[in-house]
Amino acid sequence: MIMEQYQTQYGEHAIKFRVKRRARKTLEIAVEPDASVVVSAPYDALPEAINSKVRKRAAWIRRQQKVFSKYLPRTPDRRFISGETHFYLGRQYRLRVVPHEQEAVGLSNGFLIVQSRKPKQAEVTRNLVEQWYKQQARLKFEERLAACLRSFSDPESFRPKGLVIRHLRQRWGSMSPSARLLLNRRLIEAPVDTIDYVIVHELCHISERHHGPEFYRLLDQVMPDWAERKERLEQQMA
Repeated sequence: MIMEQYQTQYGEHAIKFRVKRRARKTLEIAVEPDASVVVSAPYDALPEAINSKVRKRAAWIRRQQKVFSKYLPRTPDRRFISGETHFYLGRQYRLRVVPHEQEAVGLSNGFLIVQSRKPKQAEVTRNLVEQWYKQQARLKFEERLAACLRSFSDPESFRPKGLVIRHLRQRWGSMSPSARLLLNRRLIEAPVDTIDYVIVHELCHISERHHGPEFYRLLDQVMPDWAERKERLEQQMA
């Protein structure tokens, strides 16, 4: 598949977009959850024709980008010192760093407790907390994936071929063309029902690659309250 990079001007805004050449007869424009723009085009489509199509849809593209931009992850700065607020599955915990010969992280009575051999070194605390979050994310995301699959009438048709967890700057998750589910590690801080929203959203992409009418029909069928969950995710993780 051929990939090209272009941009066109719309007022004061430069709209950058990628072009994927496919065996098709028409042009299709999609705004992805990270606010990027992708144009699926026939192999013989001229750049001038593609640019013209994007310019005609520029107002719609900007509206979609503004909507998606509201929901991009915004990572707050953390100092990793005692008393700081951290989240786990939608609940707020106070960080407590205590000196200890055995390093460990756990939750207790509203506190995220970090046992550290170097309690005054914030970078050591950061690494311990991050390692703990990653471990919890793997366990919880696999559990929620299994639960979310049961929401589909034919679960096996929507089972991803793998689950990858990493820090993402511009999206909560994605589904690769090879059906590998990628989830943002930060989701472990969000409420369970909003984690489920992200997982179901991405699973729907196994059937419908783009955010067209068929995609939203499927999402509405599987999770009728997805819009409310999406709003809660934004409010919680802002």
